[in-house]
Amino acid sequence: MESSEAIERDFKAKVADELRIVSEGINRFVVVTPMTFGDGDGLPIVLRKRNDGWYLTDEAHTFLQLSYRLSDEELDEPPRKELIDRILSSFEIENKNGELILPIPDHRFGDALYTFIQALLKIDDIRYLSKERVQSTFLQDVRSYLEKIVTPQRITANWHDPERDRPGIYPVDYRVNGMKTPIFIFAINSEHKADIATISLLKFEQWKLNYKSVGIFDEMENFNQRTIARFVDACGKAYSTLDVAKESLPRFVPELLSSDG
Repeated sequence: MESSEAIERDFKAKVADELRIVSEGINRFVVVTPMTFGDGDGLPIVLRKRNDGWYLTDEAHTFLQLSYRLSDEELDEPPRKELIDRILSSFEIENKNGELILPIPDHRFGDALYTFIQALLKIDDIRYLSKERVQSTFLQDVRSYLEKIVTPQRITANWHDPERDRPGIYPVDYRVNGMKTPIFIFAINSEHKADIATISLLKFEQWKLNYKSVGIFDEMENFNQRTIARFVDACGKAYSTLDVAKESLPRFVPELLSSDG
């Protein structure tokens, strides 16, 4: 039988060292993570055990959280409902009368927790759907800017460490090589994206990778301050907008302009 200490170690290894679990009842543990929803509330994650094994549950709090911002009609209308169903399906999460449940297969506690966190954050982003549509060109705008100042062959999109992270769990939007120290660039256009980027950076630090990190926000003023603080603590340099990045990024990393890949 798995001990809570062993499960917590696996959680920390796959997600974040700041994570902890708190026992509340028989075979019920609250999972406390550094990630939050867009309004700053902590993610509602509980580890429980039933006859057929361990599972993660939000105990129906995620949809309750959404209901504070969106009406039932808004949640049920396309494209929100379709997007929610697609998220649950892609992460293999069961919706049991509003309670989100993810069984933990083959004692892979850390992998399951990382998957569950991503799903909850993506669902929370549903409330910003209309804003995200307006901002849909942001990622391409960042890519286009990089290709203007850097030889395109030096840019690798959606990079992940080929040795330590073959499945691509800890992605980097754009890796720029061609110099002694590669540059990892994150294009942050949602609360979910900021939290996942923070997790990736913390993991890279744990792996002791050699890199410079840059975060470019799509209007930082629209983000929760705690989300920003966590990301800024993990990232080497963060810019509040793409326009600000265009003005000072070459000064922060002159290698972008001076090296040739």
